[in-house]
Amino acid sequence: MSVTIERAGVEAAGELAALHAACFAAPWSEREFASLLLTDGVTALILRGDGEARGLVVVRQALDEAEILTIGIAPHARVSGRGGQLLAAAQDGLMQTGCNRVFLEVSVANTAAQKLYARAGYRQVGLRKAYYADGADALVLEKWLREDGQTPA
Repeated sequence: MSVTIERAGVEAAGELAALHAACFAAPWSEREFASLLLTDGVTALILRGDGEARGLVVVRQALDEAEILTIGIAPHARVSGRGGQLLAAAQDGLMQTGCNRVFLEVSVANTAAQKLYARAGYRQVGLRKAYYADGADALVLEKWLREDGQTPA
């Protein structure tokens, strides 16, 4: 299968919303994606397999820090390593724009995502109690993208 990762603009808001709905129980709307994509510092990527949208990531960067707002792989494409590819592509893009550190939140119930982030070098730096609509806590994770910016462990 041929895989590509491409930058998505506001014209892809509908496709991003449909993909997000396939990935999450509380999906973002096309309008929400369009609004986000018109915001300075926000970038979206779509992972395609044989031309079909199979994954998305949306990041927001401010100066030398960024936050992964959402990342997901369509259920039929999971357990294929595509999440790691998408995460790496987002990180590479952030490094090219001068980003040193990335943050994200992940549900304590989402062990698959936690494993993905651990393999990618993220570490827990906080906890947000009852962060999600279902009442689940969120782990706050960070990753330093540049060795010269990393503080000692």
